[in-house]
Amino acid sequence: MASPPIASTAFAVPQFTAKDYSSFFLAGALCCTVTHGGMTPIDVVKTRIQVDPALARKSLLSGGRYIVANEGPAALLTGFGPTAVGYLVQGGAKFSGYEFWKKQFVQIAGSQESAVANRTAIYLGASSVAEFFADILLTPLEATRIRLVSQRGYASGLATGFMRLVREEGVGGLYAGFLPILCKQIPYAIGQFTVNEFCHELAFRNMSEETRIALSPSAKFGISLGSGVIAGFAAAILSQPADTLLSQINKGHGPEGAMVVRLVALARQAGVRGLFAGLGPRMVMTAGLVSGQFLMYGAIKDLLGAPPGLEIHKEGAVKR
Repeated sequence: MASPPIASTAFAVPQFTAKDYSSFFLAGALCCTVTHGGMTPIDVVKTRIQVDPALARKSLLSGGRYIVANEGPAALLTGFGPTAVGYLVQGGAKFSGYEFWKKQFVQIAGSQESAVANRTAIYLGASSVAEFFADILLTPLEATRIRLVSQRGYASGLATGFMRLVREEGVGGLYAGFLPILCKQIPYAIGQFTVNEFCHELAFRNMSEETRIALSPSAKFGISLGSGVIAGFAAAILSQPADTLLSQINKGHGPEGAMVVRLVALARQAGVRGLFAGLGPRMVMTAGLVSGQFLMYGAIKDLLGAPPGLEIHKEGAVKR
């Protein structure tokens, strides 16, 4: 009888503990809140380009200058509070959730060969499910942020903006953008995680294990940075139409009726060009966000002593 393939006998799924997942959550929370908080000025300009007719045809730089000239430099930090808090909880849930669901789907696959053959489906499924649950936490804070950015004088900060939104529109107002935010964030997560995984696979595919282990810190940094930038571009492009619609929904645009009806009407009204308004600034922002998140996530996990995540790249299931 033929002996089983070596890859199958070597296949092992790590058994993460509650402490490991808490480390994943903390690392994801910190990397996302720092990067998204730091990108607040760019996000303010991007959102205003999407919803303000006076800024619709301006670039990131000219739009920023316009806002500063008319509203002062502090306007570029509008929405910092809900951005930092929202992505603190969303980032933790997304990164730890991705580690959890990737492990679950690998176990369902049953063998290394099956996991590797179906790795695209595993990446897509893990990122989508993790993002769904993370968005339950993010949506109310994102709605508050967009109100603060798109409506001058709406509130003085996170707490007052959140309370005004609840008072005037109830819990339904907090989750009015849940469907469009899913349409935005799930493609974003797919681009972020799946493209990053395949960029790493491409970089390592022609390396021997000895060469990979001997890589210098600068080489590892370069691979992680490049993979993150490319993944950021993919995330921005995939999620841009829904990002535009989300801004419109949270500003109250569109006809009355079911959310799907409103989204379809707004999409027809905007057209392809309108749906991709602000894509350039958002690609710059997202490339910085995603690459920074992956670099910080790995560094924070190392500081916390967290175990590496499971890799299912084509060359074999190895630890990162």
